[in-house]
Formats: sequence, structure tokens, C-alpha cells
Amino acid sequence: MVRVFLNAKEEKEILQGFLWVFDNEISHVKYQKMEGGEWINAPLKDCDVPDGTIVEVCNKAGGFLGTGVLNKKSKITIRLISSDHMDKVTEDIPSFIDKKIADAVNYRRLYYSDTDSYRLVFAEADMLPGLIVERYVSENGDVYLVVQFLAMACNIFRKEILESLKKHCNPDFIYERADEKINVKEGLDTVSAWIGKTGNEVLTITENEIKIKVDIVNGQKTGYFLDQKFNRKEIQRFCHGKKVLDTFTHTGAFGLNAYKAGAREVTSVDISQEAVDMVNENIRMNNAGDKMTAVCADVFELLKDYENKGEKFDVIILDPPAFTKSAKTIEKAYGGYKEINLRAMRLLVPGGILITCSCSHFFDTETFYDMIMHAAKDSHRRVQIFEKRGAGPDHPVLMGYPTSEYLKCAVTRVL
Repeated sequence: MVRVFLNAKEEKEILQGFLWVFDNEISHVKYQKMEGGEWINAPLKDCDVPDGTIVEVCNKAGGFLGTGVLNKKSKITIRLISSDHMDKVTEDIPSFIDKKIADAVNYRRLYYSDTDSYRLVFAEADMLPGLIVERYVSENGDVYLVVQFLAMACNIFRKEILESLKKHCNPDFIYERADEKINVKEGLDTVSAWIGKTGNEVLTITENEIKIKVDIVNGQKTGYFLDQKFNRKEIQRFCHGKKVLDTFTHTGAFGLNAYKAGAREVTSVDISQEAVDMVNENIRMNNAGDKMTAVCADVFELLKDYENKGEKFDVIILDPPAFTKSAKTIEKAYGGYKEINLRAMRLLVPGGILITCSCSHFFDTETFYDMIMHAAKDSHRRVQIFEKRGAGPDHPVLMGYPTSEYLKCAVTRVL
């Protein structure tokens, strides 16, 4: 038995549902080197409890808070996996993991069909810290799982997780995609590889009746941003007969949804030539070349150029990458988000539609909508918000864990 005691008053967020314990929140660790041996109380830096050990977390007074997995290599030293005591968690690990995987799979089936691609496990939000599982269905019906073990808290259950995924999902192929930057911080392997049979690196999936090429080996993150599926569908209502600008396009998915809705002209922009090449392939597959064009350009510079030329659009989509990945750079990110939104508002015809997004959890909802308000003020426009949207139901939000509520998508009308 290993118990980790927190400093005074550090339990508040955990009691609200937060699942992380940082190294500077820990008072000391109490453990036995051997069963029946004397108890040792040691500071975290001096304790010789191995990383990957399942521990109980207690407040300063010794009150039980939850069971988690220790990793002294990470600033997030403990990730909680259960509100039950350790003996209940460890009495049957395969069943403990299998129930979590089964819950995640069965919940998604309420919203998605067997032919859909979606996020199957969303890490802490599914009480499986650090575990990401994407489910892709290729055009010939093969089921691919892309798995990421991004924390010690899931890596120690690798065998049980994979067995449970095979049992509940019956995949044809499984690809493990490491995130080198994150895995190094966690002290984990950084190798990406097929688990079992080798499948295709590039798949064609169908989303909203649109064909999309997905590179699960070399594409961004796990190959595709499944979280925006329903937001991409939503824009279709605004695009019939309209001139549409789709920025930071990645695969061209927003633009293709606009095309499907009957847009008269669609321009999809990305700074990466590799992304633009993929967009062109997606345009070809969907026979959209008569109305849709892919452009390789810096969106910031292109918006300035369009404004200088007096270009106008009926609908503009802003779906940028995260401009901030830490609390320290929020102010700088605010300026970047505000600039593209301000310029987009100026490029819209009166009554034009702006769909604007942020995928950084550090740039929270309040800050995001404050930015839209100030962009409207500085562009001398009035803005109506039709909808405040987020990620799809395959990315549930866990109350008390704000990191899971990362995606903001505002559907607005610019007057």
C-alpha cells in the first residue's frame, strides 16, 4: 500500500472532479518497502516507489480522495483512475479496465452508427487518463483503431486495454501513434507502429456523406479532427448559393461540406503544401473541382490581401490550430485570434456568416467570446451569435476537469 498525502487545501479541485495531482501539491509519500515492513514517510523526491505504482491519494489529514497511478518523471505526478479504494481497483484489473472500455464503446453507439468514424476513448473524460482511441471505418468497411498511450496511467494497463478493445470493437487493424513530445515528458516509448497486422497508412472515410482521405501515420495528431463532425454538418444550412472561405482547412472538410450544401464558390486555405495536396485529392474524390479551390497561403497574410483588394464573402470559417498551449501565452494568442476574426468580419457581406473556432483549452470560453466581442468592436461590426457549439458527443466533457471542454465553435451573423 502506498499513500500520497497532499499539502493543506490542495484537495478542492479533486473533490470537484479534477483528475490530476501535480508534484508541487504533494506533501509526502507513505509506504512500506516490503509487506509487513516499517512504514516510511518521505518527500516525493526522496521516495523510491517505482513509477507506474497504483497509489491512494489523501488530503493533509489523511482523508481518502481517490486511487491513481504515480509517475515521478511527470509534473502531473498522479493521474486519478478511480474514486474507489486501491484494493477494489486492483482485485481484478482486467475487469476494471474492461468495464471502462465497454462504457466508452456503448455510449458512443448511442450517437454513431457502425459505419461512422469517431473518437472511441477520450482520455480523462472517459476516466482512462492519457488514453486516446480513434475509430476509423475505411471505404471498404475495414475498422481501424488508432491508439495513443500518452501517460503512465494508461500505459501500465496496455495489455488489458488492447484485449478489451479487440473484444468490444473487433478491429481489423490497430495502429499505435506516439506523440513524441508528450511521451518523452512521461518517460514512455516514442515508437509508432502497427499492433498485429499492417494496414493502410492512408484511409478514405465517409463523413456527412463526403469522402475524406485520412493519413493515420503521418497526418496531424491521429490523422483527422473528428471533433468537428457535427459542426461541419451545421454550416451546410448557411452555404447554398454562397461564396465561402474556409481557412486553416487541413483536409478541406469544412469546405467540402459547404460544397455539398450547394455553395457557388469555395476557397479552402492552408499554409502547408502537404495539406493542400490532400485537399486537392479530396476535391477530386468528391467531384468538387468545378466550384472548390485549394490555396497554399498564410491565412493572416491572405486575409490582409483580400481586405486590401476589397474581396467579399458570404460565409467564412475560421478553424485555426491552438494559438496557445500554455497559460503563459494567452495574451499573445488573444491578439492572433482577434486579428483573424476582425479581418474576417470586414471581409463578410452585410449579414454574412462567420463560423469561428478555438481548440485551445487554455483559451477558455469566457476569453473566446470576449475576443469575438472586441473583434466586432474594432471592426465596427455588430455580431449576433446564433449558436455556441463545442466538440461532438464522442468528446464528452467531464465536470470538474475543464481541459476536456477545449473546443469552442461560434456560429455568428455579422451585421
